[in-house]
Amino acid sequence: MQAMKNISVYPILFLVCLSACKTSKPVAKAIQPDNKEVVTEPASQETDFSDPSTFILGYFSLNKLLLPPYSTWYTSGYDDYKYNSDAVDKLKEIGKSDLSVNIIMGTWCSDSRREVPRLMRVLNTGNFPQDKIQLIGVDKEKNSPVANFDSFNIQKVPTIIFYKNNIELGRIIETPTTSLEQDIVNILTKSE
Repeated sequence: MQAMKNISVYPILFLVCLSACKTSKPVAKAIQPDNKEVVTEPASQETDFSDPSTFILGYFSLNKLLLPPYSTWYTSGYDDYKYNSDAVDKLKEIGKSDLSVNIIMGTWCSDSRREVPRLMRVLNTGNFPQDKIQLIGVDKEKNSPVANFDSFNIQKVPTIIFYKNNIELGRIIETPTTSLEQDIVNILTKSE
């Protein structure tokens, strides 16, 4: 009898896990870096971001995340993030002409879907130049159709790599140590 109860629990757990990977597609408003609002159309079904057909692979522009189905998580993550204004003010003061950042992420990854919108809000508010931000999408094996991608040595996503004059200064891997904004300031000021 006890064995039967244990077996019946597994299908329920499986269904709960499946539903956690899905999100609905409501009407979304996305704010582009130039503060122009983009209103997207509602979708008629849910998106399963663990489905490989939804993965963004290789280099891509931020505009891709401003459109469905990605805008459902990107917009709310961007708009809802409450950043530390003291850290962002310090970020604004840092010279950025010789800085760049690579953001390696998986649209299937809940950590990427949480951290990348927040990161973009911090970078935009901190006046980080948009043309110095490179987004790279990976599959679940952390592979991407980008030349020499192995040189990034990606183990977890998101991995956010900051460079000064094309020399790596530091990384934020998966989740920040303190906060995104403070970790960025710490990485960018340690070489000064």
